[in-house]
Amino acid sequence: MNPYSEIQKTFEIQNGVKMYNFEKCLGALQTLGNYHFGNRFKIYEEDLPVIRKLILYAIRDTASMIQLEINPDKALLLSGPVGCGKTSLMFLLNYFCAPQSSYKIKPCRDIAFEFAKKGYEALVPYTQKEHKQAKLSTYCFDDLGTEKQIKHFGNECNVMAEIILSRYDSFIHEKSLTHVTTNLSASELEAYYGDRVRSRMRQMFNLIAFDVHSKDKR
Repeated sequence: MNPYSEIQKTFEIQNGVKMYNFEKCLGALQTLGNYHFGNRFKIYEEDLPVIRKLILYAIRDTASMIQLEINPDKALLLSGPVGCGKTSLMFLLNYFCAPQSSYKIKPCRDIAFEFAKKGYEALVPYTQKEHKQAKLSTYCFDDLGTEKQIKHFGNECNVMAEIILSRYDSFIHEKSLTHVTTNLSASELEAYYGDRVRSRMRQMFNLIAFDVHSKDKR
């Protein structure tokens, strides 16, 4: 199966404008989920409000986003209980994004381990532009809050706090985007990363949250 052919089925061109059909988007999401994750992937009716917001954001339906109080210029902070499907959805959502809006998914724990091995050099891909880049590459940092305070030759660093603060500056000046998934609540994020980081996150992200009682789908 060509995954992108499934996305082609979700829209048509009307008067030169690409028009998406949300029900077809859901069908494509289910097909792509089964393709990548097997028959265990299922779209649950109680998750549809979250999924709708994610898809509308990915296809850049600005009018619908504004109605749902989603800021098109901000990134996504997808929160919810362990096992509710955050990582899978962000992986699949990438198919719906235009090439200039696509992103790389990076587990926060992996970044912490990279820092332990390489030190601050390990943070460069996430905090500095490559040659001739106008802005930072877009990332989705997965499972924010699962990483630990890491030491490299005695230098302790809250790596994700450093990355978020650096990327905030690029968000303000260059409109770089940074998506995040997390199991933590807003108050837990503030306790873990401090008020300064939490303040920046309020400006950078649209908070989209699963119900706290969302079932574990693993």
